[in-house]
Amino acid sequence: MQGYFYPTYGSLPPRTPLPPATHFSIDVECVATGSDHNARSVAQFALVDQYENVLLNTYVKPAQPVVSYLTPLTGLTTALIQTHGVSFQHGLHLLKSTLPPTAVLIGQNIGQDVQWLQLKEGKDFQAMLDLAGVYRTWNRQYNNWSVFGQDHVARVLLNYPEAQTHDAVGDALKSIRLYNLSKQLQQEPALWQQAQVI
Repeated sequence: MQGYFYPTYGSLPPRTPLPPATHFSIDVECVATGSDHNARSVAQFALVDQYENVLLNTYVKPAQPVVSYLTPLTGLTTALIQTHGVSFQHGLHLLKSTLPPTAVLIGQNIGQDVQWLQLKEGKDFQAMLDLAGVYRTWNRQYNNWSVFGQDHVARVLLNYPEAQTHDAVGDALKSIRLYNLSKQLQQEPALWQQAQVI
């Protein structure tokens, strides 16, 4: 029996390498370490570049005992953290060695993620861009800004399905896709204006 051989047409032209990434999305998922609303500890973080490459998906073993993994919200479980988790310091070392100090960090409420990860603006990264400010719209009726959650914006503008749980990688990818979409839409004022009515 003979196999099929694809004809050769010569070699493909070399691909032009992409310029180094300058924009990155970081997302953090936390577990509960107490009964207070603010008793949270980092248990997963992800780093995604502007080309949608997942550079890090790091699980962290919290130093404090975990009261709840908040699994319905985070997708995190005891087994996942115990099997793949590293210390917070090791995870932070991985992040700082991957993230260039010239990076612009992108995300929904990115300042909170930066705070969770103890990153310093001007040292660990250059600047932040909060998607809540990018996709806000002026509400004429109430004479103020309306801000939408990332899941809503992704569902309306990117046709994402409604999220049942959150995952750091999925949320970071969603953020970078929304950032890339905003760059594309802003080149067409009519499309950008239409996107503002979400």
